Amino acid sequence: MAERAWIRCAKRGSVDDFERLFRAYWPAAFRAARLVTGDAAAAEDIAQEAFLAAVRNLDRFDRRRPFGPWLHRIVVNRAIDWTRARRLRSEVELADDVAAAPAPEANGDGFAQLAELAPEQRAVIVLRYVLEYTPGEISELLDLPRGTVNSRLRRGLDRLKELR
Repeated sequence: MAERAWIRCAKRGSVDDFERLFRAYWPAAFRAARLVTGDAAAAEDIAQEAFLAAVRNLDRFDRRRPFGPWLHRIVVNRAIDWTRARRLRSEVELADDVAAAPAPEANGDGFAQLAELAPEQRAVIVLRYVLEYTPGEISELLDLPRGTVNSRLRRGLDRLKELR
């Protein structure tokens, strides 16, 4: 109920309510972007840009639905796009980046190996096992067929097993 009020007031320009939304959703948004991109600085930019895009587009948001999934869709899609563009530009390899500056959440729990996966596999694994969405919810969030979500999960998990 409070979330709906925050959204309604943020839509009207309330900085306080925008801050409340930001505080409530920033940790998960940043973590998802960090795990998909493998780059903390990029993740911070992506999560911030996603928040701004979400606030600018609150008039399109269906307030009957929760804000988190809508925001996570924006974050994950932007993180995938960033990762693809980075690969195309042949910048720093993700594996080198992760090895040089491991994320605190990567220590000992297998997340460092996410850098070895395709961005699309990384995204569904983060949504499923970090943000705890169901495959059906992921399908809806990413606008993908459920079979595609399941195959990306399976291939990603199989690849993670190989890397252990």
